[in-house]
Amino acid sequence: MLRQVEGSKAVADTVARCRPEVICAYPISPQTHIVEGLSKIVKSGELKNCEFVNVESEFAAMSVAIGASATGARTYTATASQGLLYMVEAVYNASGLGLPIVMTVANRAIGGPINIWNDHSDSMSQRDSGWIQIYAETNQEAADMHVQAFKIAEELSLPVMVCMDGFILTHASEQVDIPEQAQVDAYLPPYVPRQILDPENPVSIGAMVGPEAFTEVRYLTHARTLRALDVIPQAAADFEKIFHRDSGGLVRPYFCEEAETVIIALGSVLGTIKDVVDEQRGQGKSIGVLGITTFRPFPFEAVRKAMPHAKRIIVIEKSFQIGIGGIVAENVKSAIAGLNIASYTVIAGLGGRPITKTSLHSLFEKGMAEKLEALTFLDLEREVVERETIREGANL
Repeated sequence: MLRQVEGSKAVADTVARCRPEVICAYPISPQTHIVEGLSKIVKSGELKNCEFVNVESEFAAMSVAIGASATGARTYTATASQGLLYMVEAVYNASGLGLPIVMTVANRAIGGPINIWNDHSDSMSQRDSGWIQIYAETNQEAADMHVQAFKIAEELSLPVMVCMDGFILTHASEQVDIPEQAQVDAYLPPYVPRQILDPENPVSIGAMVGPEAFTEVRYLTHARTLRALDVIPQAAADFEKIFHRDSGGLVRPYFCEEAETVIIALGSVLGTIKDVVDEQRGQGKSIGVLGITTFRPFPFEAVRKAMPHAKRIIVIEKSFQIGIGGIVAENVKSAIAGLNIASYTVIAGLGGRPITKTSLHSLFEKGMAEKLEALTFLDLEREVVERETIREGANL
């Protein structure tokens, strides 16, 4: 059903069609409209056999999700930024217990200083938590990926984060083809839990594990996560057969096959990057784009194969490791190790700073001329930084 709709509303309607049985909700911008939308759907009776739980914190939201999933309920929640950090202890528990919870992360910067606008600091901080992470470029992808997320999570018995850019996607109104209930039912079977807490057949879940077995437990989680590299493309292929559109997967190449320069990014910025690449290709430049859809587990082989003629890559990312540099770039460098490809890392859009076509044109021109530094902060106000550096030095 094609509708002009806010991204959060599209996600709420789509999640409802996945027939969750427990929804745990605590509001934090910019994800609030998603759970508000779901609350209305549950209250109206449109979504039946679902308990909507208002909790007192994000930690409680994930704790309730863990309990609900452990009893065999299809479970959903959403969060952002500091809310994600507040639930971190439980986030690790969810993956350690192998519970197929689906959670939307409406990406937002982490303070301090306080900032409510978009970057990827929040979800990137949890890249090693054991959750599968997939990133949406558009609101259509965000809706579609939630349907796939439940299937992926339940097939692997692992939790999945669907990451969509806060405000840029969550609060943007555009045309979205909302999945029909019959289509979702045909794609997503009823949830059959791999493990379940049942008072009639009591078992222990999450008991203490000592040094004699902890390595093996963690390795098994690692091995199960790597299975996602096969499950995710299959889930995308099955989705296309029923919904008749291509969505999800591991990576999404755009004119990469013959490109000598490949721009790599994830999330909504890919749209602007593609516009600039189209303009540069119109000038005869050999340039393409590789969108990373699945960030965890990282699709090393898919990234490596997607750009067979690349001479240089420019990784643009909305987060970074302070004192080191790029996060996505480090993974990409591992993927292309041994290949004769120059690599540049660009930190951009932190705290919601606009990433403009003008800046990208200049950036790509410098990259193709091999004039970029290994680590670049796009549109950095150097005078401000230098003035503050001098002031701090004077006060030491």
